[in-house]
Amino acid sequence: MRKGWLLGLTIFSLGMPLVFKFSSSPGSIPTTPTIAPSPPKNIHYEQRILPHSIVHILRVPSNSKFLVTPAVSPKVTTIEEFAQKHRAQAILNAGFFDPVNQKSTSYVVISGQLVADPKENERLVNNPKLKPYLSKILNRTEFRRYICGETVRYDISLHSEPSPAGCELADAIGGGPRLLPELGSVQEGFVDHTHRRDAIGGNQPNARSAIGITRDCTECSAKGDRSIVLVMVAQKSSDPVNSGMTLAELADVMKTLGVEKAVNLDGGSSSSLYYKDQTFYGKVNLQGNSIKRPVKSVLLVKEN
Repeated sequence: MRKGWLLGLTIFSLGMPLVFKFSSSPGSIPTTPTIAPSPPKNIHYEQRILPHSIVHILRVPSNSKFLVTPAVSPKVTTIEEFAQKHRAQAILNAGFFDPVNQKSTSYVVISGQLVADPKENERLVNNPKLKPYLSKILNRTEFRRYICGETVRYDISLHSEPSPAGCELADAIGGGPRLLPELGSVQEGFVDHTHRRDAIGGNQPNARSAIGITRDCTECSAKGDRSIVLVMVAQKSSDPVNSGMTLAELADVMKTLGVEKAVNLDGGSSSSLYYKDQTFYGKVNLQGNSIKRPVKSVLLVKEN
C-alpha cells in the first residue's frame, strides 16, 4: 500500500450554528456559556485532491429533510438521466450489474418490494466459474433504510441479516465488499487467495464508490441518529494507470471521515457522482479522458 498519502487529508468544518446556555445564581455574573452545536440540515460537499486520486465527498446530515434511497432502471442509464427522472439533489452509482444482459447482480429493494434479484440473472447463477462462490455472492453487504415506528434508520449489513426488532425494511441495495468495520472481500466471494481470485481488482488502484454511516454524537446510538457519507474516488487524468485507490485505501479514507460502517459499491468505469447539476466521473482512459458509463442502479439523495 502506498504510505503517507493520507497525511494530505484535511479536516473540514461543517459550520454548525452554536446554541448558548447560561447558568447563574441570583446576583451572580453568568458563567462561561456552554456551547452546544446543532446538527446541520444541508448536504455538505467537499473535494480532496490527493497525490494519486481526487476524492468527492457528500455528507447527508441526520435529522435533515433528505433521504438516501435506491433507484433502478430496466436498462442501463446515465447518471444524468437518473437525475432528470428523479429530480434528486445528488446521485451516486450503486449496485453491480452484468453489462452484457444489463441485469442486476445485486439485490435492490424499494418501498419494501424486491425489484432486482440476482438469482434471476442467468449469466450469474449458471456461470460454472462462479458456482463455488455463488452462495457468498448472493449474501453480500447491503446499504439499508428502515422504518422504525416514526423514525428512519440506516444500516449496512449482509443480505441474510434480519431487520432489527420493531423495524421494517424500506429500501436496500447490494454492493460489496464491506469496508468497515473490517474488509469482507473473502467472506463475500470477491477474493479467493488459494485460487488467486480478485474479482474486482481490490488490491489495485482504481476509481471507487462507497457509502458509509457515521455517528454524530455518543448519545445517538439508541435513536439510530447517524449521518450518511457518500464517496466517489476519481482517477487523475495525468496518471490513468496508477491512480485511484485500493479497497484498503478506500476504507482508510472512510475512517478519516468518522465512518463506522461502510460498503464498497460498483467501481471502475461505473464510478460517478452527480451533485448540483454537475457530474463527476471516476475512471479515465489511457488518454486521460473521463469514461462515461451508463449504470443499472443508483443511490438518490432526495428531499423527504
